[in-house]
Amino acid sequence: MKKILIAILLVFALITFSFPDSALAAGNPKNGKAVFNANCNSCHMGGKNVVKQDKTLKKSDLQKYGMYSDKAIIEQVTNGKAPMPYFRGRLNAQQIEDVAAYVLDQADKW
Repeated sequence: MKKILIAILLVFALITFSFPDSALAAGNPKNGKAVFNANCNSCHMGGKNVVKQDKTLKKSDLQKYGMYSDKAIIEQVTNGKAPMPYFRGRLNAQQIEDVAAYVLDQADKW
């Protein structure tokens, strides 16, 4: 019985810690798409970046620049970072979480 319990806990731990933060994003990508299209699309249409062309929203670039997590994207959208403006005050916390979830959901597809 003890071995079974340990095995179950081990499997649970492996599942929990095997997924990156992006897989555990709290936002809703469907809602995030609408927010993204209304607020981000002018600079990031199709996952591109019209200002800094090497910093796209593609998974490989997000990983390269340490941005492939909901936490990192939420920080960037909330507080901005030159030349990207901040969206704190324009978008609420849920909208920002939804955008992060949408970006992570799309990163492999862009």
